[in-house]
Amino acid sequence: MNAVEFPWLTTIVLLPLVATLAIPFIPDKEGKTVRWYGLGIAIADFALITYALWQNYDFQSSTFQLVESYPWIPQLGLNWSLALDGLSMPLILLTGLINTLAIFAAWKVTNKPRLFYGLMLAMYSAQLGVFLAQDLLLFFLMWEIELVPVYLLISIWGGQKRQYAATKFILYTAAASIFILIAGFAIAFSGDTVTFDMATLGMKQYPKALEMLAYAGFLIAFGVKLPIFPLHTWLPDAHGEASAPGSMILAGVLLKMGGYALIRINMEMLPNAHFYFAPVLAILGVVNIVYGACCAFAQTNLKRRLAYSSIAHMGFVLIGMASYTEIGMSGAVLQMLSHGLIAASLFFLSGVTYERTHTLMMDKMGGMAKVMPRTFAVFTAGAMASLALPGMSGFVGELMVFLGIASSDVYSSSFKVVVVLFSAVGVILTPIYLLSMLRQVFYGKQNQELQIEATLPDINPRELFITACLLLPIIGIGFYPKLAMQTYDVKAVEVATHARQVLPVFAEQQPSSLYSRIFTSPTLADS
Repeated sequence: MNAVEFPWLTTIVLLPLVATLAIPFIPDKEGKTVRWYGLGIAIADFALITYALWQNYDFQSSTFQLVESYPWIPQLGLNWSLALDGLSMPLILLTGLINTLAIFAAWKVTNKPRLFYGLMLAMYSAQLGVFLAQDLLLFFLMWEIELVPVYLLISIWGGQKRQYAATKFILYTAAASIFILIAGFAIAFSGDTVTFDMATLGMKQYPKALEMLAYAGFLIAFGVKLPIFPLHTWLPDAHGEASAPGSMILAGVLLKMGGYALIRINMEMLPNAHFYFAPVLAILGVVNIVYGACCAFAQTNLKRRLAYSSIAHMGFVLIGMASYTEIGMSGAVLQMLSHGLIAASLFFLSGVTYERTHTLMMDKMGGMAKVMPRTFAVFTAGAMASLALPGMSGFVGELMVFLGIASSDVYSSSFKVVVVLFSAVGVILTPIYLLSMLRQVFYGKQNQELQIEATLPDINPRELFITACLLLPIIGIGFYPKLAMQTYDVKAVEVATHARQVLPVFAEQQPSSLYSRIFTSPTLADS
């Protein structure tokens, strides 16, 4: 059996899940052996991902690669079908990196360590399955499996209001999953053939009403995970109560699942409906940016401020998807990758700060830069990346989205001006609330109740290593964007081209009065 025939993707997905079965039998009283075992499995799977992609992935191809398909439950039409392309490839690398670092960040977990590391590994498998699944039922199954570990990680290892936050999370996400199931079955049973293969579903022709309803259902489901206003309210509570490793995965991977699914299913499989929803996505993106920035500025809880910051940053993904341009689409994917790294680093550092101060309230901190200079330095670097400082990955992603929507020939000039101006308001607010956060935490008058000089050790080598593993690619992508863009650029061009194929058809028709003000129909006819 040669390298191509080896089931790389199946091995990558199942390795962490199968490894959890051995955890109950590991002789360990204090959890030290279990944590080394969990970290070893995560590193092994990440190394396997890296090796498989290095040996077999073609960066110049936009087609699916390493395709694996096995009949699983033929009676239900369920196949174990996995593959990856330029859209999923960088996201599984991101998933592997952040999950491995999150397990390393949970080094001090002593409460139910077997259960904790078992849930972390099971969640790792499910996330990889979401990004690699090419069967809609398998995608839904992996999406659901991922919910249970997150709920338990918040409800058992979270803060004082962990039960409320965990319940709110599961209610929102489980209810949203119903829309995936209903919309998925609707398009699967449409037409003469019944299939759950996502490539086949993308080639089907659907009645207009069905495609619109299916798009709306998927948008609600994935909008909860992204999150899109007003489906976002679970996120600040979940981040506020989750432990640092949980928040790293929530912000670094789970939110990206929503963005990935919107591109993979809504844009690629339902391009006709995307024509009508694209301006809605652009408007929702602007709302996310401005609303998230304003709410972030009002927060006194460190992690809740970062949570609202995530809501704002994911708004750029929506605008990039709505732009109908190659650079906008590429910017949306880069923004997901960039935000995954930046948010994971900031939430980890907020956990480092909490371990020393035992509080997340910024008004109870202050003056820590003197006794924690290394923590202050890396926290500042993460905040600079989040506010899109040139030389950081966040700047490149946001700039590409702005250029994409501004250069789009699909919208009228007035619509583009409104989108760009209001998005710029959010960009202006971002440095304000992030620099204010740094000032409250690290400068100002010291809180005597914290007894800073005696009880606040600076960031240790393990924590510094985790932070460096996140900051180095952030800076590397900032100075050399091709480092990330070469992994998905060909696919981003294909997605944008596929979405634009329907535009001349709609331009020839008589659009409604609303869309005649938003879309420049004569330009579309020419293009």
